[in-house]
Amino acid sequence: MSGSRRWQAQVRRRGPEALLLAFTVSGVLLTRALMPENPSVWPGIALAVLTCAALRGRTRHPLRVLVVTALCTMAQGALGYLLTPLLMGPLLVAQYSMSLHTPRRTAWNSAVATAAGMVLTGLLLSSFQDSVVLGAVNPAAWVLMSAAFGSYVRVRREYAVARAEHADRQREEEARRRVIQERMRIARELHDVVAHHLTLADAQAGTAAHLARHDPDKALEIVGKLPETTAAALRELKATVGLLRQESDPADELAPAPGLGHLPDLTDACAAAGLEVTVTAEGPTRTLTPVLDLTAYRIVQEALTNVAKHAAPRTARVRLAFTPRSLTLTVTNPTAAGRTPEPPGAVRGFGLVGMRERAASVGGTFEAGHRPDGGFEVSCTLPLDSPDESRAP
Repeated sequence: MSGSRRWQAQVRRRGPEALLLAFTVSGVLLTRALMPENPSVWPGIALAVLTCAALRGRTRHPLRVLVVTALCTMAQGALGYLLTPLLMGPLLVAQYSMSLHTPRRTAWNSAVATAAGMVLTGLLLSSFQDSVVLGAVNPAAWVLMSAAFGSYVRVRREYAVARAEHADRQREEEARRRVIQERMRIARELHDVVAHHLTLADAQAGTAAHLARHDPDKALEIVGKLPETTAAALRELKATVGLLRQESDPADELAPAPGLGHLPDLTDACAAAGLEVTVTAEGPTRTLTPVLDLTAYRIVQEALTNVAKHAAPRTARVRLAFTPRSLTLTVTNPTAAGRTPEPPGAVRGFGLVGMRERAASVGGTFEAGHRPDGGFEVSCTLPLDSPDESRAP
């Protein structure tokens, strides 16, 4: 079996050379048979064998092989043979290899020189001096066509390599861009989770310290709810950081993403921190997609966090307005009597930026600013039938 495979490999490797030799020898014999003056057959066959044997080094030494095959072909023309494509086969292959493996300028200079040699052979040494087309123009044209075909194949190969390299660079850039986007998204998630719960925990601790002297029981009750706030922060932090796990990790270990169904827990946590939150819903409640549900919850959570950080009145109103095509979220904080509202630029941090990006990620709109009658209001409209709902916020 190994001998059969070795024989097949030899056939695949030597088969084209043997076929080219057969064509070249047949060209010698055919030309001799059609010539009125029969040239010597054995010198022509010997030159044909020599040119075919020289082709073995055409990839390592293309210029040397081209010189040898060109001289042998010119010698055949000097013997009286008509330089047909069959007889010129080894020269055409050598010129093709020259155009394929050498610089473009070198390849074309060699092609012009070889074509000039064929023209000189046809005009001065050939027995077809009365027919310039057959003796000179035709051989030179075949040489130039072989060089042009080799240059075309080389350009196609270089273009394919360049496209492959460009595609690899594009894939690498796209992978880096997605990694950066994922890190930014996770950073926003971590900011929302940690900032909200730490703000509530800080507010609870401050309220407990304030009530410790006047109402110790109430202070102890608030302190008793601190572990719930920190535990909730740890659960959501674990769920968010769990996104960085490998795909092979079991997915059921990750906690489900929060949604509007968790608003009662959110308002209870705010109440424990001394922030009174009122939630009202208008219109028939609709089931939201997981991405839209998470986006709406995070916007409300971030808005209440900003109220707890920056607002003097410890009250906030959350309004959910459902329509057949959209959901409008409004979080309002009234301004205390005699208090001058802060300009919009006074609200620092990334809260408003994060809420705006979340709303835009699902095709919604976002507005935030001071109310004409006092207070600050955050309002966003999220489309319920947007084709972008499936995108991650």
